[in-house]
Amino acid sequence: MTSKVEQLCIDKNMRMTDQRRVIAKVLSNAEDHPDVEEVYRRSTAIDGNISIATVYRTVRLFEEANILERHDFRDGRSRYELTSDCHHDHLIDIENGEVLEFHDDEIEELQIKIAARLGYKLVDHRMELYGKKIS
Repeated sequence: MTSKVEQLCIDKNMRMTDQRRVIAKVLSNAEDHPDVEEVYRRSTAIDGNISIATVYRTVRLFEEANILERHDFRDGRSRYELTSDCHHDHLIDIENGEVLEFHDDEIEELQIKIAARLGYKLVDHRMELYGKKIS
């Protein structure tokens, strides 16, 4: 069965090797925002012949093709998620690195109003909130 990322690659006429298919499957199945090291760890569990260099090249290729979106959540690692048509923001737990996705219409409207008040039309934005879980 073709993974979502693999299908996106096929739609963009990208050449798919067996190793790219494994990496595409790992990224398609990710429910978190893995960094390259984590993608490598998950990929080598499926195919032990995949090198870290192959994972780096493939992730960069997928990012350049707008299949993946890169995030830098202040932990020194670039993390990745599938590019989505549905806008969402992120809340990052600074103690354990967990990334929660959320969408809030009230925040979205407020950002548009702020940009307009400052004389701008908002065309894009990215919001990251950092916090600690309340016990």
